[in-house]
This record gives sequence, structure tokens and C-alpha cells, in this order.
Amino acid sequence: MHSRLIEILEAKKQEVAQLKKKGISSPGQRDIPGIRDFKSAISKPGRINLIAEIKFASPSAGTIREKSNPMKIGQIYERAGAAAISLLTDQKFFHGHLENLPGVKQAVDLPVLRKDFIIEEIQIREALAWGADAILLIVRILSEAQLKELLHVCHENGLAALVEVHDREDLEKALHSKAEIIGINNRDLDTFEINLQTTQKLAALIPEGHIIIGESGIHRPQDIVDLKGSGINAVLVGSSLMSSDDIESKTREMIEAGK
Repeated sequence: MHSRLIEILEAKKQEVAQLKKKGISSPGQRDIPGIRDFKSAISKPGRINLIAEIKFASPSAGTIREKSNPMKIGQIYERAGAAAISLLTDQKFFHGHLENLPGVKQAVDLPVLRKDFIIEEIQIREALAWGADAILLIVRILSEAQLKELLHVCHENGLAALVEVHDREDLEKALHSKAEIIGINNRDLDTFEINLQTTQKLAALIPEGHIIIGESGIHRPQDIVDLKGSGINAVLVGSSLMSSDDIESKTREMIEAGK
């Protein structure tokens, strides 16, 4: 496991310990809309749907965009035709914040994925309290028992789970755990290197009836065109949209490529 990932997980364990001590805070008096159907939104047939990500920084890229209004970015994504929004809520490494979630949810009609390093049930309950429609579960950082338990909590609460895999071992764990939505991360979390063929190779091994998402390293419309025929339902794109001088035009280009 990459030293940076180990560092992130150590910080996350401390955050979870604090969360357990303090309890889940409330978003206040905000009227947060109920759970939206993430699964249906990202699996519209006849196209590769776009999950557009709000991400201001990452450990591999550093600062991607200076802090700006996440609600406005969410509205730009919706106007451009994105199927769903992914919102980074990790503060230390990705410059995100959970407090952005209710505002983004209220600003758009799209489902919103809370993207973070979820390692315990309390984080899922927190995501629900703050208005998430889906969460990310990274197979590489969870045992099969943990993954099954967290998926069960999501299922019980009507929350979608994007289960992220990178290799065949991860995929087998996800399938054993009855994951319905499988995200294939082209980034190797051990080396941080990206290979877009990872999506094509692993998608071919996933049985019918699953929703498949390609993630990481998708920067150009041609990258999406190249993924056509691989059987994926959606792509998750963040850095190339957030670093663009014209987010709306770039988002439209990526959506057009998926049609």
C-alpha cells in the first residue's frame, strides 16, 4: 500500500475516533431533500453517463482549482447534463468538506455521492444525516467482512454504494460481497500510476446485472470514446473538469463523447 494511502487511512482512523466521541453533528435547520436514485441516474441505457466530481485538490495532483463555490459548480455540472455529482468530503488531503454536502444537494436535482475514505458504519450514518444519496467504498482498504457489513448498512438505509476495485482480487471480493455498483479505478493505489486499460480488462470479468463505472485518468473526450464497447455504464471524471478554464464546455464535451 502506498505510503500516502497509509497516511490518509491513519488520519481517517483518528477522524472516526473523534466522530465516535463527539457523535454525528446535524446540518442544522436545513431542509435537505430525501434520498435520490443514484443507481438509475448513472445507468441510463444507450450511453456512457457522466458522474462529475467536485474536487479542489488531491495527493497526486496537489491543488486542482482554487477554492470556489461548490454549489455553483454543481449547478454548472447539472446544466451541462451530468447524470450525478461526486463530492469529495475529505478535508486534509482533498480540500473538501462534509458541510458542502447539504448545499450541493439543495442546489441541484441530481443524486450526490459522498466520496471519502469510509471505514466504519458511523461514517455512513453521518453521510445519511448530511444528505448523501450514495457513498464510496474502497475494496483495497476494507476486509471482505467489513465490506459486507458496510454494504448491509447502506442497503438497510436505501443508500447506494459505489464499490471501488483496481484488480482481479478486489473484484472477486466485491462480487462475493454482492456489490451492485462497481467502480474500476484506473489508478493503482500502491503506486498511484494510471492505466486506462484497467477498466477494459476488469469490466470484461463482471457478470451481467451489475452497474460498472470507469474512474481516474479520464481526461479527454477520446478517453470516453475508447471505453465504448467495454460494457461500462458511466465514468467518474474530476480533475480534468475542475482544472478547466470553462467547466461547462468541458463537461458537455465529455458527455457528448459518451453518446
